[in-house]
Amino acid sequence: MKYELPKLRYEYQALEPYIDLTTMTIHHTKHHQGYIDKLNTALEGNEEFGGNNIEELIKSIDKLPDEIQKRVINNGGGHLNHSMFWEIMAPGTGGEPHGTLKESITSTFSDFNSFKDKFKEAALERFGSGWVWLIINNNKLDIVSTANQDNPLMQQLYPLMGIDVWEHAYYLKYQNIRAEYVDAWWNVVNWREIENRFKKQTVHK
Repeated sequence: MKYELPKLRYEYQALEPYIDLTTMTIHHTKHHQGYIDKLNTALEGNEEFGGNNIEELIKSIDKLPDEIQKRVINNGGGHLNHSMFWEIMAPGTGGEPHGTLKESITSTFSDFNSFKDKFKEAALERFGSGWVWLIINNNKLDIVSTANQDNPLMQQLYPLMGIDVWEHAYYLKYQNIRAEYVDAWWNVVNWREIENRFKKQTVHK
């Protein structure tokens, strides 16, 4: 079974004015589709790995043959990262988290605004292309960044949310001003979905 492009839960223009229609359209139909196409090509002849849950594929990256491992990291990571990215955004969201996730953020980072400041700092310090993540590590929250399309699952760390800081995610609207993109992005963060991911992981643990 081959991997396929997931359908968005909202229209491409739904995240405006924070993320524009053109960027969303290109990001989803060109960049994400491109990762999927290259991932499926990389797995040809290695059908025992193809079609697996994408999280499980990335978690077990060390088990893949050496000749395809890097391509799967780049393109499988791109598929996984973007699949999550679309889900943790939604129109009419933003604000602050609730419940146990908010309590955990407050206990870890002092308060929500301090968390946002640390997350933004990590996004601005990521040199070149990559992602910044809020992760669970040994039942504790932490902020980490990864290069290119690497995913925390490769280090057995669970990502609750992540922001794409590749230039293709923001350059058409924000040009080189990554800080403005990060500030605007908080207005479309779907905390309900992130809280669901947090609850599933903490219950699982």
